[in-house]
Amino acid sequence: KAATPGGAMRMLEPCQLKPDSRETERILTVLDETITKLQMTRLIPRITGSLERLARMLGPEITSSLLEHQKLSNEMQHLLTSPGEEETKRAKEQHLKRSLRHILRLFLANPLLCQGLKYEVRVRPSPADVFIRAFVKFRDFTLEKLLTSPAEEEEKIQFMEETSLRVEQNTEAIAALRAELAAAIQTQKEEVDKKDKMIEDLKTTMENLAKDCKADIQKMKQKGEKQQKKEVEASQDRCARLQEEVQCLRAQFSALVQEHRASELVLRKRKCRVETEIENWIQKYDTDMAEKQAMYEEIHAVYTEEKAQLAQLMEKHALLLQEYSQIVEERRMLKQKEEEELQEQARRNRAATCIQAFWKGYLARIFFKTKMKKGKGKGKGK
Repeated sequence: KAATPGGAMRMLEPCQLKPDSRETERILTVLDETITKLQMTRLIPRITGSLERLARMLGPEITSSLLEHQKLSNEMQHLLTSPGEEETKRAKEQHLKRSLRHILRLFLANPLLCQGLKYEVRVRPSPADVFIRAFVKFRDFTLEKLLTSPAEEEEKIQFMEETSLRVEQNTEAIAALRAELAAAIQTQKEEVDKKDKMIEDLKTTMENLAKDCKADIQKMKQKGEKQQKKEVEASQDRCARLQEEVQCLRAQFSALVQEHRASELVLRKRKCRVETEIENWIQKYDTDMAEKQAMYEEIHAVYTEEKAQLAQLMEKHALLLQEYSQIVEERRMLKQKEEEELQEQARRNRAATCIQAFWKGYLARIFFKTKMKKGKGKGKGK
């Protein structure tokens, strides 16, 4: 960003240009008018679809022009679907273009109407939006070009050359790294092949070991069977001794059970007393919580009611604010209309005064002419 030319990032409106940039202002004015015409052309199909609703707002002249334009559009679509009649198509196309230019002139003559239609008409997305956005980008690009000085242009070109050189250097570095990567992959592949060969050799060795181990396992099984017989005889003797010990332990267990039953009875009585106390505490807790729950429900009901009242007041405030905005706008329009009427009345008064002065002068000249004629007539008689 530090190396980017300053003019490349500058975006100004025509009113912010330097005083000596008349040509720039004219170019941008033409582009802005073209964008406005494109936007209005984008709105015309939606306006013709809602003529009944917007007829009062548009006025009779624009409404009749839109109806004529819609009729021409329908005829043109019918001609496009039918083969032949090229001369008729060209004539209708020229007529349709003239009608569109006439409608755009009527709209551009009334900027307030254009602004109002943008808020009244809802436009759906269409391919025309892409063209309008591209034209707006073209306007910004043209403005950027017009505001870029030769020094800034050279700086920008130098920056692009440095960027291209840096990209070439990076490309060469990437190619070298790719070559190193291919060599590393080849080396790794050779190592993997060596390890695979080593694994195959180990598998062969393991198979040989398995064959040798089978004979050893058979010998160990025979030794294990002999040892198992000896251990079975020894375990039988051990089981007899353990059986005697179990009988002695059972007798001791019976004595311990009798002793623990007495202590269990004492503990159960204590448990009953504790459970009774717990039950009393639970009842007391339920009573307290019921009272608090009732209090909470009352407070929550009051809060809900106040919240509903607040919502109603907010809705009323929004409606009143909207009505106030409409009243202010109507007053402004009435005041503007009154000023226009006063200006018109003043102009008429000035015109009437001029006419009266001219008429009085005219009457005075006629009076003096007739008087002079009478004076000459009397002189001749004498």
